[in-house]
Amino acid sequence: MPRKHFSEEEIHAIESAIAKAEQQTSGEIRLFVDLRCKGDVMDRAVWVFRRLKMQGTKERNAVLFYIALSDRKFAILGDSGINAKVQENFWDRIRDEMTLLLKSGEHVKALCAGIEKAGHALSEHFPVQSDDRNELSNEISFGS
Repeated sequence: MPRKHFSEEEIHAIESAIAKAEQQTSGEIRLFVDLRCKGDVMDRAVWVFRRLKMQGTKERNAVLFYIALSDRKFAILGDSGINAKVQENFWDRIRDEMTLLLKSGEHVKALCAGIEKAGHALSEHFPVQSDDRNELSNEISFGS
């Protein structure tokens, strides 16, 4: 179980980072943690994105952070509303900064930093609205 790799404090820190990031944007951010990813990490992220019904946001502006701990793979996947407004390499800088922290074993710090940067980046294209509501849970989802 991937959940056992995180303390309650770490889970709270990550979920708080998601909530804080979403205060800047109408975008929605989720995290899915697996132990293994046997195939292509982006294919798995797309499957998880659909399973979590993330394509159902009003502005199609959801972002999935996907990480497979044992296989040391991760991906950032944005929905079509985001991809229609941003450059092709939009997530590259966030991914690169996270990679440095992940390689040093700082998973929680990497995830929190990436989530914070995603919220800031999304705020430029999807600013928070007065009638904004949280469309997706901020809780971490764990694979088996």
